[in-house]
Amino acid sequence: MSEAEAPKKSWSERLFGGFRKTSDRFSENLTTVVSTAKLDDATLDDVEDALIMSDLGPSAAARIRKRLREKRFGLEISERELKEAVAEEIADILRPVAKPLEITAFPRPQVLLVIGVNGSGKTTTIAKLAHLLQEDDYGIMLAAGDTFRAAAIGQLATWAERVGVPIIRGPAGGDPASIVFDAVKAATDTGIDALIVDTAGRLQNKRELMDELAKIRKVLGRLNPEAPHDVILVLDATNGQNALAQIDVFKEVAGVTGLIMTKLDGTARGGVLVAAAEQYGLPIHAIGVGEKIDDLRPFDPDLVAKVIAGVA
Repeated sequence: MSEAEAPKKSWSERLFGGFRKTSDRFSENLTTVVSTAKLDDATLDDVEDALIMSDLGPSAAARIRKRLREKRFGLEISERELKEAVAEEIADILRPVAKPLEITAFPRPQVLLVIGVNGSGKTTTIAKLAHLLQEDDYGIMLAAGDTFRAAAIGQLATWAERVGVPIIRGPAGGDPASIVFDAVKAATDTGIDALIVDTAGRLQNKRELMDELAKIRKVLGRLNPEAPHDVILVLDATNGQNALAQIDVFKEVAGVTGLIMTKLDGTARGGVLVAAAEQYGLPIHAIGVGEKIDDLRPFDPDLVAKVIAGVA
């Protein structure tokens, strides 16, 4: 059977496949802990260590350990039962931050600034996000605000053509704020629902990036005091705990309002999603588990918790 003829996998199947490295890593870390045993303090210590080694972070691991102790201490528990219990505690951490992106701004357009370091998958994520919003019949426009890299402008233009959405762009090295100004005017004039703005991802000079974003915000404020309505940070899951440092920096320079995590299919570090939720409490709008245009979907906390724990 050719790839074109192969039956299309459901999102849950793709999600489980994408998180397989993460769930396998957690299972390996846990297998040495318990087969069938009472959940005593020594076992709980080992469970906590397994969670930390699976990139869930010390804070989330300690919280899960505490909850397991409260509910199951002294009881016999199999590996399967332990995984199910861990999955439920992970879901409790993730549910409060699972917030699909909603287009509610009035007047239109809703302006989404998308930020992230170069290499995080930011440009392709913008295209996938445009496609996701198109599925809900929203009119989308892109703005190529990352003028620092000529390749970024060309790449975004290629994606805009593939997705079938208009794009406003300027020359490499041009003024990003001017491009955003033109894009907001064009989106307003044509009745666009959401304007997705790419931005520079360089962090070598935080002050330069902060000044650039401040200028964009000033321009937006003249056109619509509510804009930008969303500041979305794209994170690369393969960075593991280093992704948390990126949240710290971008919260400072850009006022992040929500997260999208990409490349979860290429890493055993998907547990960092839990660490981010526990440490920052920022909304997680969507996750990506592949390169195809429909491989970005709204974040489902219960399903993700199950696949991380290996019980889906």
